[in-house]
Amino acid sequence: MTTLEIKGSIPAIVTNKDGLYDGDLVGYFRAVFNHAENLCNPYHNFRHMCHVLWLCYEASVFYVEMSSRDMRNLLIAALFHDFDHTGRSDPDAANIKRAIDGLRRHLLPEDKRELGKIEAIIRATEFPYRVSLERLDLQSQIIRDADMSQALTVAWIQQVVFGLATEWKRTPLEVLRAQDPFHRNLKLHTAWARQMFPQAAIESKIAEANELVELLSGEPVAAA
Repeated sequence: MTTLEIKGSIPAIVTNKDGLYDGDLVGYFRAVFNHAENLCNPYHNFRHMCHVLWLCYEASVFYVEMSSRDMRNLLIAALFHDFDHTGRSDPDAANIKRAIDGLRRHLLPEDKRELGKIEAIIRATEFPYRVSLERLDLQSQIIRDADMSQALTVAWIQQVVFGLATEWKRTPLEVLRAQDPFHRNLKLHTAWARQMFPQAAIESKIAEANELVELLSGEPVAAA
């Protein structure tokens, strides 16, 4: 459960139905849909990129002080942040480069002056994080939180456990065991994310993961 209700649909976000940011994202959405090579990856796939886009939109609505231009930059970065991801456990710097290369190939003329800002937002998602939180602007903090949040959604077993197990060449049970330490060390940076995914939701996901580990392994999970 979350404390914020998500209302936006992908078509409504992409067409800017509510007129909240500059222009629309139709051209970029078509570029991703028709040209990205990672759409069917086990985890870093079309669903994940749209999930991050969706949450970044909701965060932008939450932060009413965000300008329409900054909102557009964030949404473009969200849509492209994993463009052409290899779907392997390669160093993430290589995937960030692929994402930025894809953005540059499909960049629209009206966004040329903002390219550096959009690229910086994408680079903020490189994991392990290379840029400290103190050096990030609000848009970069939002995308980091949105990028990590799939582990707290109802689709987490399919997306995170099975998806990452396939990409990392590990067993699903190994990834499932890793959920407890991951969630205990999960740091959400923004007020939006902490409201969207309160500590109670994180604790609930830890309990669910550990119960599944016990069910599958037949062994009790030691209390942290």
